[in-house]
Amino acid sequence: MASTDNSSSTGAAGPAGSEPQATGPAAGTTVTKESAATDAAEGTPDQLAGLEAGLDALDTQTRTRVPLARVLLDKVVPPLVAIALVLTAWQLAYHFEVKPHYQLPSPADVARALQDKWLDGTLLGYVWESVSRGALGFAASLIIGTPLGLLVARVRFVRAAIGPILSGLQSLPSVAWVPAAIIWFGLTNSTIYAVVLLGAVPSIANGLVAGVDQIPPLYLRAGRTIGATGFAGIRHVLLPAALPGYIAGLKQGWAFSWRSLMAAELIATSPELGTGLGQLLDQARVDSDMSLVLAAILLILIVGIGIELLIFAPIERRVLRSRGLLASNR
Repeated sequence: MASTDNSSSTGAAGPAGSEPQATGPAAGTTVTKESAATDAAEGTPDQLAGLEAGLDALDTQTRTRVPLARVLLDKVVPPLVAIALVLTAWQLAYHFEVKPHYQLPSPADVARALQDKWLDGTLLGYVWESVSRGALGFAASLIIGTPLGLLVARVRFVRAAIGPILSGLQSLPSVAWVPAAIIWFGLTNSTIYAVVLLGAVPSIANGLVAGVDQIPPLYLRAGRTIGATGFAGIRHVLLPAALPGYIAGLKQGWAFSWRSLMAAELIATSPELGTGLGQLLDQARVDSDMSLVLAAILLILIVGIGIELLIFAPIERRVLRSRGLLASNR
């Protein structure tokens, strides 16, 4: 009996100085937990690396090269089809004499009027006169409208005082300013630039105000936390965050600037002012040259659309794409 007790005791305790070995179901459970913990500890770096790679992949903008045929089909063909339909309808209206030919010339007659001005060497002069005025007036509107928009957006009293006035000025037709500007400045370039400023500044300022209003408050608090206050906060936090709305305001400001310029050139005519597209349009009206009238309208349309597509549209696409608001292959 004694030997049996000793052997049983020795089997349970094991060799001297060693820890007891767990057996049975409890032992299996203990080993499983230890091995799972060891495996998890060993696999953590790989799991973190995979997670980091996945996050990097989400942040990385993959750009696939779009085939030229697809670009032509998506971007070039639709406008050409629309132009072809307009020209076809125009030619049919001319053919069936919806209006007398002296009131509604054919597309070929308008093309000949443009060709005559090109051969005279005056066509580019008309275009450059208006484009240079529009660019200078828009630049001045940008310099004035940007700080004005920031002031209205950030100072509550200023917004309450002049915010509704800016909105009202934006809805006011630009041509309404021409008579007043002529009385104030006479038949000079100052009249034209005054009309352009009054038309474009409210749009630029309101666009910036809308962009600032759409900034998440977290961005501003984060900027203040890292010390971006005052001018530094405006430069590094406020303006970059408000950029999409600001660019939309710039596009609208250019449209109002171009419209205001044409209104001023149509009414304020003088030999001292030179001859832009608006003056060319008015001259054609006086001469009852309907082909030249339509040619001047076509040039005004082409210049306005061309500047928007060549300058503002690429900037807007780049800004929206950088914020993940536009597909990268567009």
